Amino acid sequence: MAARSNAAPIIIRKKRSRGDSAHHGGAWKVAYADFVTAMMAFFMLMWLLNATTEKQRKGLADYFSPTIPVSPVSGGGDGAFGGDNMFSEKALVMNGSGATNRHHADTKAARGSTGVETQGDDAGYFQDFTSIEAELLGRSGESAVSKKLLEHIVTRVTDEGLIVEFFATEESPLFEPETDRPTQLMRDLVRLVARSSDLVTNGIAVGGHVSARPVVVAENPVWELSSSRAEKVRALLELSGVTPERLVRVTGHADRDLVDDKPMAARNNRIEVIFLRNP
Repeated sequence: MAARSNAAPIIIRKKRSRGDSAHHGGAWKVAYADFVTAMMAFFMLMWLLNATTEKQRKGLADYFSPTIPVSPVSGGGDGAFGGDNMFSEKALVMNGSGATNRHHADTKAARGSTGVETQGDDAGYFQDFTSIEAELLGRSGESAVSKKLLEHIVTRVTDEGLIVEFFATEESPLFEPETDRPTQLMRDLVRLVARSSDLVTNGIAVGGHVSARPVVVAENPVWELSSSRAEKVRALLELSGVTPERLVRVTGHADRDLVDDKPMAARNNRIEVIFLRNP
């Protein structure tokens, strides 16, 4: 008879591995990496906002939300659906910001969003000068306006219309001293405003301003000089493509409307090109 054993039986349990445990526990790393990337982008954005001027930020905003077409050349047509289409490289979209005197029809049919609107100011002529300002101040993403030209341009909208002011500095005059002979800078500025004028059909006025002369001058030439400079700009505008019919007024203001506290400062030598509000 076999002897009985008091030892407990030995039980061996084998745990089977599912084989995918290595994939668990790493999701937080992905989330953390996304968080760090977002924080880096945030701080980069804050640094860029602090390192740029208000004018530069405005230019960046306009680049991603353009307000004017790239091409400065406008189309035209004989009806609501006349002229070039909106995909042409050489024409503006026919939505009321095109149809200039360069390619217009006798009826000036391309007005407003439909081309034949007659409500509002003078049969739908444009009173919003935003597109011209953006073009002149280089706010378009495709603008070719040089920094040197921008230093001599100031715009403002008044009851009379959009005033585009070209002003001289001590280092960069608009005309040869004491003459009406324009410098290369003045010619470039005139070409710029002539090209931008295609965006609207408003009439244009030109005004000349000069700095004051010493009181001891026997014959003060300020009236003749300001008038002749304004007349010279009018002629340059026509040579640059502006039709003579749009130039409705040329005025010399002498030294009666100074913008600098010093009457003889070069900043007072300036030319104003005004896009008039239509009646």
